[in-house]
Amino acid sequence: MSAARPHGDARTAARQGEGSTDSHDFDVVTLGEAMLMLVAAEPGPLDQVQSFHKRTAGAETNVAIGLARLGLQVGWASRLGNDSMARYLLSALESEGVDCAQVVCDAGQRTGFQFKGRVLDGSDPPVEYHRRGSAASTMDADAVNADWLLRARHLHVTGVFPALSAATLDATRKAIATMRAAGRTISFDPNLRPTLWRSPEVMCETLNDLAQHCDWVLPGLEEGRLLTGHTAPEDIAAFYRARGAQLVVVKLGPDGAYFDSPAGCGRIAAYPVAQVVDTVGAGDGFAVGVISALLEGRALPEAVQRGAWIGARAVQVLGDTEGLPTRQQLAAQAL
Repeated sequence: MSAARPHGDARTAARQGEGSTDSHDFDVVTLGEAMLMLVAAEPGPLDQVQSFHKRTAGAETNVAIGLARLGLQVGWASRLGNDSMARYLLSALESEGVDCAQVVCDAGQRTGFQFKGRVLDGSDPPVEYHRRGSAASTMDADAVNADWLLRARHLHVTGVFPALSAATLDATRKAIATMRAAGRTISFDPNLRPTLWRSPEVMCETLNDLAQHCDWVLPGLEEGRLLTGHTAPEDIAAFYRARGAQLVVVKLGPDGAYFDSPAGCGRIAAYPVAQVVDTVGAGDGFAVGVISALLEGRALPEAVQRGAWIGARAVQVLGDTEGLPTRQQLAAQAL
């Protein structure tokens, strides 16, 4: 299936960024599950809500959309059913400029979906998933196209996709191993989903193993505490740096972020937020900022600052991707 054509001005701006290269077809590739998300039009228990709005959902696709809006060439690999939900998701991703040539639509499988509630107090909204046995959960290592991966200079992975099944864990491991062997950079956001794992111990052991094979590790503070057993962001970062990560950024929510790399460590303050509307997707927005800036050759503090700004935008709107900026909006902030 064809991908949408790149948005010329934005693509050119990203390509002209310091550190960019034209030697690859993609700046970033990712693999993972996309789901149709039905967002409640009004607050209240999900079983009493009468109206919903259609949106895309998925940690990896949120990042793919955000990077594409900033002008990067992005490819996404996955598996969907051959149904109306799949057609909606493909249309939405392709309209954002994400290349979906590695997405397989299987008539014998079904696309996952979710309901998300609406809250007015800034708390995490209720989410009800319907993803068990989805098409994406059957994607195994054989479905990962190594030649396609190597057309990119960077791979982004999260802890969500490997949690779906043993098959998707194998697929994630193959993608990481392929890119690592080729000397490409890899970013990893734990993005914890404890209910998808057999036990907290298995979750921590598996995700920490994946993290030690990645270059840029981006945990949230509470995620880092659960995964490492440490409470301070400095200790969480040191845990992953000692295991091979080139840089670690610990997201601290309203307290900003802490970063640690060979060039030094430090903190970046959070951007002020007038009202928190929806917290879902903030971490993905943060990843968009950090990854895009680093691929442009920006220094780590600048990358973390960009991530903090995009994360702050994300919590002020409904939906997972509505707050992700364009290149023009980013430029207006001198970020």
